[in-house]
Amino acid sequence: MLPSDALLRQSPRKVGSKSGLVYDDLRSAIISLRLQPGAQIDKAEICERLEVSRQPLAEALARLSDERLVTVEPQKGTYVTRIRMNDVVEAAFVREALEIATIRRVAPNIDAETLDRLRLIVDYQSAAAAASDNEEFYVLDTRFHSTLIARLAYRRVAEGVESARAQTERIRRLLLPTKRNLETIAEHKAILAELARRDAAGAANAMGVHLANGLQQLHRFAAERPELFEP
Repeated sequence: MLPSDALLRQSPRKVGSKSGLVYDDLRSAIISLRLQPGAQIDKAEICERLEVSRQPLAEALARLSDERLVTVEPQKGTYVTRIRMNDVVEAAFVREALEIATIRRVAPNIDAETLDRLRLIVDYQSAAAAASDNEEFYVLDTRFHSTLIARLAYRRVAEGVESARAQTERIRRLLLPTKRNLETIAEHKAILAELARRDAAGAANAMGVHLANGLQQLHRFAAERPELFEP
C-alpha cells in the first residue's frame, strides 16, 4: 500500500446495527468482486463469521435485492446478481447528472485545501499505477470523486451517487488492469486544471468527458465478457 497522508485520512466508521454490518460486508464483497456475479450466498457462513442471526441477514439481503445486487430464487438460494447492462447505463446516467451538477456548483468557490487534497490523490494514483497496485488505485479513484461530493455537502446527492456507483463499480474493478488507469489519471488532471481556474463550465465539461469515456470502456468490456452479464 502507498503511504498515507493527513489530507487523505478518513474518519473511523461508526458502528451501526447488525443488519447494517451485514449489509456493508456483503455490499463491499459484491462490489469488490470478492463475490463474483452468479455466486451463491452462503448464509450459514455469513451468520457464523459475523456472529449474527438470520434476521439481520434477511434484512441486509432485502436491501441488496432492492439495489439489484442480489437475486433471491425461492427454493434454490440467493445469488449475486449478474451485471445487467441496462442497470449500468441507467446508473451511469444518474451519476453523470449528479457529478456534473456537483462540480459545476463547487468549482467557482473551491478552496485551496480541497484542491491540495485532490492533487495529492492524483499523485498517489500515479504512484499506484506505476506500482500496478490496482486495489489502491481503485480506492483513490473513488476518493477523488467523493472528495468533490463531500465539498458540496448535500447528503441526498452523496447517497444518490453511492447508489449509482454500486451498479458501475463491479465492471470498473474488472477494468483496473488496463490502460484505462492512465487515461483516468490524465482525465483527473484535466478536471483539476479547470477547478484550479475556478471555471465551472470547463470543470463540468472535463467531468463529462471523464465519465463518458469510462462508460464507453464499460460497453467494450461487456462485449468481451458476456458471461458476466444477464442475457
